[in-house]
Amino acid sequence: VFADCSDAAHTVTADRTEFLGRNGSPANPAALRRVRLSGRVGAGLDPCAAMQTQFALEEGEEREIIFVIGSSANEDEARRILRRFRSPASAQRALEAVGTYWTRTLGAVQFETPDPAINVMANGWLLYQTLSCRMWGRTGFYQSGGAFGFRDQLQDSMALMHAEPLLCRDHLLRCAARQFTEGDAQHWWHPPTGRGVRTHISDDFLWLAAATCRYVAMSGDTGVLDVRAPFLRGRALRPEEDAHFDLPQVDGQSGTLYEHCIAAIDHGLRFGEHGLPLMGSGDWNDGMNLVGEHGKGESVWLGFFLFHVLVQFADLARARGDDATATRFLLEADRLRQAIETHGWDGEWYRRAYFDNGDLLGSAANIECQIDAVPQSWAVLSGAAPRERALMAMESVYSRLVGNEGRGLRLLDPPFDHGALNPGYIKGYVPGVRENGGQYNHAAIWTVMATAALGDADRAWQLLALINPIALGSSPASIATYRVEPYVVAADIYTAPPHTRRGGWTWYTGSAGLMYRLISESLLGLRLEVDQLRFEPVLPRDWTGFKVQYRYRETVYSISIRRAGAGLTVTRVRTDGVEQPSRSVTLIDDRAPHQVDVELG
Repeated sequence: VFADCSDAAHTVTADRTEFLGRNGSPANPAALRRVRLSGRVGAGLDPCAAMQTQFALEEGEEREIIFVIGSSANEDEARRILRRFRSPASAQRALEAVGTYWTRTLGAVQFETPDPAINVMANGWLLYQTLSCRMWGRTGFYQSGGAFGFRDQLQDSMALMHAEPLLCRDHLLRCAARQFTEGDAQHWWHPPTGRGVRTHISDDFLWLAAATCRYVAMSGDTGVLDVRAPFLRGRALRPEEDAHFDLPQVDGQSGTLYEHCIAAIDHGLRFGEHGLPLMGSGDWNDGMNLVGEHGKGESVWLGFFLFHVLVQFADLARARGDDATATRFLLEADRLRQAIETHGWDGEWYRRAYFDNGDLLGSAANIECQIDAVPQSWAVLSGAAPRERALMAMESVYSRLVGNEGRGLRLLDPPFDHGALNPGYIKGYVPGVRENGGQYNHAAIWTVMATAALGDADRAWQLLALINPIALGSSPASIATYRVEPYVVAADIYTAPPHTRRGGWTWYTGSAGLMYRLISESLLGLRLEVDQLRFEPVLPRDWTGFKVQYRYRETVYSISIRRAGAGLTVTRVRTDGVEQPSRSVTLIDDRAPHQVDVELG
């Protein structure tokens, strides 16, 4: 890692105490009252990197100073980089290239809606957070990491299909190469060595198939299914082990991406005595790591997610001509649906899980965690639940988990506190914080997605306001409560006094990519199917319409969507004045501007 200043007269320090001064702070650092820095560097310091230069300007004079910070493989490479960018001209070209990249990438889809808060987030900040922090930096102020999470960045990449689909493609193959021959995968790993952890977590590997289905359906790139990637070989986990940190070896075997996905799904077809998937050391909620620690606990949420993956992949297999796999997976999906309805339904909502000993979690019979939002949302999103039960489950979410007095959209209720249930380290969080009954935004967004999928437009937009950081930090009074950046999504929001409505960690959260999908697809209704752009908007009743500028490769489509009646069904689509019988837009890359008019009624 290196830092440089183009002015040869600069001085440096790597001592944070020197820079800030005794009892100093970044608001008033001592270094700004000094004419030079000491040059102190080395081990044993509270570290920082500070560079200072001084110069005098005559009237009308300009002077350009270039500061460079970066990283390289070795010192020789670092010096080559510094020589390249030390001149004002080369530094300016690099800065302009950065601006050009972000303008193009964030400009792939631009929305103009009646809600400025939606425009600010959807037209820049959400994708910027997803790309810069989640996909590239993989670290943040509140969570210093650097690793790839198998499920985490796969979910992030699914938000990039309109702006950077090739990054999604590349990441599918990257993740396939972190899968073991048995079908499970590293929960997280550090590049470039690949050292990471193998766990009993039960949903990681399934996201490879889920993301692959989405990528192929939206891009039409079936060729990626035939790209080969290696498998890993590593020591199997012992039954009593929660995780094993290791550097696995690349196995001699390899498989196509399609084969990797099948291996993942087959590994997930492990069920307990109720016919529900085994929970392992956590499903989506890592904090519930003790529910299935002995290998018998079952997850209702994972049942819904596995059903979704089976059905989606069966469609992909059928299109590929693999009828045997499609039929097998659909049979598994049907059996799983019956098990969920028989053993997952609690009377007014779906349960969360079964412990190893058969005790319930997420049931009215519990003292704590009587209801969990995640299985209710996925009852809708998976399409597995009968509509009447899905509606009842979501009504239970609205009445039990959407609180008044700033309590937000809680993940579960009541939170774990003094009861006998011990689902795992989630119980170590203060009630109302993070997963333990806080507003965990990743799950909250799934709730809003499910609400939109049910067609409850006004309620969906009201719930979105509980998550949108612009709405949460729009005034001095609200930001004094929220206390984090009002332009990036927070992982969670506290729901208990004295910190009610305070934001938890920001930047490094998968909620950013998921919120982009919520706004652009679930609510504003963009549906990309290879070269067909369809529209299924779910709009508030007071909106008359909105506009979209959509770039397809090098061609821009200016789309106007307006209400011509009381409903939200697309009744008419015209491209450049020509009626489209399919009520969709056939995208062509002819580099000519196109005008699309969409009517709803």
